[in-house]
Amino acid sequence: MRAMVLAGLLFCSVSAVADIYKYEDRNGKLHFTDRPMKGSGYRLLWHSPTRQKKSTSSRIDLASSDRNRHLYSPMIEEIAKKVRLKAALLHAVIKAESAYDPRALSRTGAKGLMQLMPDTAKRYGVYDSWDPRSNLTGGATYLRDLLIMFNNDLRLALAAYNAGENAVKRFGNSIPPYPETEAYVVRVLDLYRENQSSGQFAALE
Repeated sequence: MRAMVLAGLLFCSVSAVADIYKYEDRNGKLHFTDRPMKGSGYRLLWHSPTRQKKSTSSRIDLASSDRNRHLYSPMIEEIAKKVRLKAALLHAVIKAESAYDPRALSRTGAKGLMQLMPDTAKRYGVYDSWDPRSNLTGGATYLRDLLIMFNNDLRLALAAYNAGENAVKRFGNSIPPYPETEAYVVRVLDLYRENQSSGQFAALE
């Protein structure tokens, strides 16, 4: 019943402007999104008739993402250097997490450029997750700590950033078999490689 109510709310709020995809994890928990990552295991639940409007919105979102990337790049590179992360990696995580939207809010309550959950924000002394500098500093420090925790295994650190370090440990220090997490790791690694091959961060690392 709870899932039906949730689905109903989703239909009322976004069905007029977007396709809706559903995924049920191993615990029976339902996840909904209008932007599933490739290979994430989400299945189409509701098809929007307004395809042209969605396409126009996507172009606007892309332009906004590019503007914000240029706007926040100096800050991202400064913080990456401060916490000893590669700027190319930090950019990849931000792109996957929020597409450089400082006002991004997930259905689970993750906020800002690096999609900090409330508990993570509190843990890293981030009192305003909407503040770009605070959000970036907290998220970058958390990612660095995850790399230390998992012996610089980037795949495990990224999986932990997405699903939580306890999930990675629970599955014997391996990527949890969650389609969303598996797709997330692939997505960030692809973006990271693209950033590295572009050469735009070479002078910073």
